[in-house]
Amino acid sequence: MTSSNEQIRALLKRLRHELDTTELDAETLTEMHDLDRDIHALLKAADTTAGGLLARAEAMEVRFAAKHQVAEGILRELVDTLARIGV
Repeated sequence: MTSSNEQIRALLKRLRHELDTTELDAETLTEMHDLDRDIHALLKAADTTAGGLLARAEAMEVRFAAKHQVAEGILRELVDTLARIGV
């Protein structure tokens, strides 16, 4: 699981970098910060159950599909990795 945690952290870092270079509305930016915070909290906890976290990440992925393809791809990788660790 440690390598999965490292992969998730790396994906979050790539996503943050991508979003720093992308113009986002305040609501989307807040949602992404909340998602980032919650995923980091999940990684610190021994319990990998986080009700709704995966669904939130998937919803953000769908929203980014049209306008933010790079961020959408990173989110897709993140969703896949979270699903593999059983979130």
